[in-house]
Amino acid sequence: MAAFEYKALTKQGAQKKGVIEADSARHARSQLREQQLMPLDIQPVTTKEAKNHQGFSFFKQKVSVAELALITRQIATLVAAGIPIEESLKAVGQQCEKARLASLVMAVRSRVVEGYSLADSMAEFPHVFDDLYRAMVASGEKSGHLEVVLNRLADYTERRQQLKSKLTQAMIYPITLTLVAIGVISILLVAVVPEVVGQFEHMGQELPTATRILISASDFVQNYGVFLLGFVLIFAVLMQRLLQRPQLKMKYHRTLLKMPVVGKVTKGLNTARFARTLSILSASSVPLLEGMRIACDVLQNVRVREAVEEATARVREGTSLGAALGNTKLFPPMMLYMIASGEKSGQLEQMLERAADNQDNEFEANVNIALGVFEPMLVVSMAAVVLFIVLAILQPILALNNMISG
Repeated sequence: MAAFEYKALTKQGAQKKGVIEADSARHARSQLREQQLMPLDIQPVTTKEAKNHQGFSFFKQKVSVAELALITRQIATLVAAGIPIEESLKAVGQQCEKARLASLVMAVRSRVVEGYSLADSMAEFPHVFDDLYRAMVASGEKSGHLEVVLNRLADYTERRQQLKSKLTQAMIYPITLTLVAIGVISILLVAVVPEVVGQFEHMGQELPTATRILISASDFVQNYGVFLLGFVLIFAVLMQRLLQRPQLKMKYHRTLLKMPVVGKVTKGLNTARFARTLSILSASSVPLLEGMRIACDVLQNVRVREAVEEATARVREGTSLGAALGNTKLFPPMMLYMIASGEKSGQLEQMLERAADNQDNEFEANVNIALGVFEPMLVVSMAAVVLFIVLAILQPILALNNMISG
């Protein structure tokens, strides 16, 4: 059976949406008519998901990390209670508040009912269940400890959500401060400065340099402000398109790693993610080389990903994991020491988890330091601009007073 998402009309003329399992679209329409519903539109969930994934990124409906963690935890709880996987998926699908989540879970269930494994069923939706997720599910199915693996996956996704929330909360204040600073300065240049400084232009006296600069800046913003904003937007879109080219993206990511503060934060984020991913894969009995390959896919920086791929090749040739990662010159010494210690003691899984915890803590500390530096610099810069505007306005006033008193 397959899962179909439908739109239908009730006897009263109200529109109803939902998910139904049937052998074909024709069978689905027949079932809906038996329920006294008039079918309007019926689509296989897999087809609809593919169309949604191919759409423009701004309009895509995405499954959030929190939603994925929730359904993972629910499936793990039901499987641990001894309920068959297909029944667990059906129960979770019926409990989902969002129609898209429900249809997604029911589509996975329909594949399981047809005889596919859970991991293979999830492979129909790679934009929701990534390589890491499917590899862990597959290992859980093979080992017979699916509920343990699913709980570990839920912990991992919840940890990702917590980290993302912390970053979002940390960025709210500096972003708001930046927007307010730009808005205040723009209002001063467009509305306030022309009214005040314009009074001095017919004095017949030469205006101070600062005042002339301020008038020029005000005229530029008034005449070309809209064009400047359009240029910034076009430049941002153009840069996004250019960064899709592998060579330019590599150069950009190399540059990020070399920057004083941003480089440290970028390294911390990627190395922490690599260690965390590899630790949960190792704990799920995924082979080391396969785990490193999957961990590469979760890295955002292309340069770090390339370095880890080179390290994977060295491990395949017989080099230890610690030595291979050490050759990349990107991983911190403490992490390398803990990995090497775990390899020698046979506790690589535990040491990777501790290394990931340390990197997460260090990453949060680096972000706090970066924001701690940025915020006062922004305040000082804004204060300097406002001070310049005030002085540029006061100078001709003081000059006029001197003329009158003289």
